[in-house]
This record gives sequence, structure tokens and C-alpha cells, in this order.
Amino acid sequence: MAPVVDGTSRFLELLDAIRNGEHALPDTFVYLLIPGLFSNHGPLYFVSTKRFFSKMGLACHIAKIHSEASVEHNAWELKQYIEELYWGSGKRVMLLGHSKGGVDAAAALTMFWPDLKDKVVGLALVQSPYGGTPIASDILREGQVADKETRRIMELVICKIIKGDIRALEDLTYEKRREFILKHKLPELPLISFHSEASIAPGVIATMTHIAHAELPWLPILNFRPEDLDNNLVLSGGQVPVVMPLSAAMAVCALHLKLRYGEKSDGLVTCRDAEVPGSVVIRPDRKLDHAWMVYSSRRRNPADPDSRMMCEAILTLLVELGRSKTTTASNKRK
Repeated sequence: MAPVVDGTSRFLELLDAIRNGEHALPDTFVYLLIPGLFSNHGPLYFVSTKRFFSKMGLACHIAKIHSEASVEHNAWELKQYIEELYWGSGKRVMLLGHSKGGVDAAAALTMFWPDLKDKVVGLALVQSPYGGTPIASDILREGQVADKETRRIMELVICKIIKGDIRALEDLTYEKRREFILKHKLPELPLISFHSEASIAPGVIATMTHIAHAELPWLPILNFRPEDLDNNLVLSGGQVPVVMPLSAAMAVCALHLKLRYGEKSDGLVTCRDAEVPGSVVIRPDRKLDHAWMVYSSRRRNPADPDSRMMCEAILTLLVELGRSKTTTASNKRK
């Protein structure tokens, strides 16, 4: 497969300029953010980034897809979404997908490129398991973590509780990703892959640093009155604030992947699996876990860029790559 090119230094230059108030993203494109697995149950997913872009006068949307659907299903949904944005605005679309969202977006381009080639400018895959993830493979592969019992639990959670498709997880296993990549080839377009490494310091593992919001589809409450013992009350779903130690959970997973496979990761996706062949790769030195890029907008150190700025820098680099390819193609024609 095609080799990758390191674009980290240019990314850091753009990020530093953004921190100093220099914003170069043009308003001639529509920016589409594609969320990852289980994003439908995290209402804050990408919201801060979208608001940040909108304040700059940019047309920015979060793709409304069923995050727990299969890759091929979401590829079709994204194809339609992109076409609606293009025909509605008259502007071409710039894609940024996080986690499985990047895999879904890449699948849309590979499967429907003849329909999308004049509508899509470029694609950035952020912490996406393009090559697969050992987490999915370990859960679903025979002889691995708890084997059949674990699969039953995942099917219950994904299929019954959150009304998803178990293929959403199966599609991220190494076996399924290998099959898909051999069958579908990514077209030539500006392409960025961004990956990071989670901190596995003891202090991170021991602390709770993030608050997420989980949307519960149902909440059973037992009525213990003698006359109603046979009637369990079920409340409809609602948004309930749940304190989740996301950084701590990511650190534990990253430590597991390091000890078991010897691979650096953001807690869910290894750095190696996130590098897309033929892409410009961004490898930041800063320790960032898998959830930070979509949920973190607060900075412990005011001098540090937040996730919104990083998304802006990634897309700014993607715009530069598009211009460079256009110039190169124009020179060849001459």
C-alpha cells in the first residue's frame, strides 16, 4: 500500500497560528463532522467544535447517522447526507470523521466515489480504526475475552438496549477491515489521518476527569407495593448526567493494549491501525485519549490548544493539501 507522509510539523505550525487568533479556514466549503460509535448516546459529541466553527461564520454540520449501524449502512447514509449538503449550499464538502465515523466516511467515498468525486474536497480521519481495533477483535473473536458470554452481552447492549446492529462492532475487527480494504480502494483525494497516545500515568488512571451525558433508552423501576408486585414500571428514555471517568478508562485500556500487544494507543485504537495508507499523518506528542478530541473543550493550561482548535488545524491542513494537489495537477496539464 502507499506510504504515509508525516505532516505533524506543519500541523503544529497551523495550530500555533490558530492559538494566536489566525484563522484560515475558507467559507467556500461545508464542513461535515462525522461522529463515531455510540455517539447517539452522547449529546455533547462534537457540539463544542460545531459551535466554534459557526461563530467563525463557517457552515458546519454534525452528520445525523445511526452510530451503531454497520459501516456499509452508514456509508449509504453519508452519501445521501453529502449530496443534500452539496445541492442545498452549492459548496463542496470537507469531511472530518472521528473514530468509527472516519471509517464510515472512508467507506462512503470508496463505495460511491463516482457520485461524490465532484462534491467532496477531502477527508480527515481522527483516531479512526482504519485497520481495525484489537478491542473489537478481542471481544468478538472466539477464544478471547469471555468468548460467547461477552458476545451475548455486547449483542444485548447494542441490539436490544440501544437498538443498534452488532455489525457496527464486527466491522471494526481486523478480519472485517481486511476484507473491506481489499475489496474497496480509497480514491485519490486529500487525506489526513490523525492519531494520538493516551497517558498511562498512575495519576490519570486514578482520577475522574470528564463528565459525559448518557441517554438511557429505558429505565426500569420496580414497584414494591404488594398489590403491584407483578407490574414493573418502565420509564421512557431521557438524558441523565452520568459521571464517567473517561480518561481513567482510556488509560486502563491503553495500558492493557501496551502490555498485551506492545502497541501504543489512545485507549481504543492503536497508532499503527489509525494510519491510512497514502495519507498525511499527524502524530502529536501531547498525550490525548480517544474521547478528548470530541468532548474536551476546557483547557487545564490556557496555553494549550483545545480539541476545537485541533479540529480547525486538521481541516486547515486538509485545505492546504487540496490546493497543493490542484496546483500540481494544473502544472502537469501545462
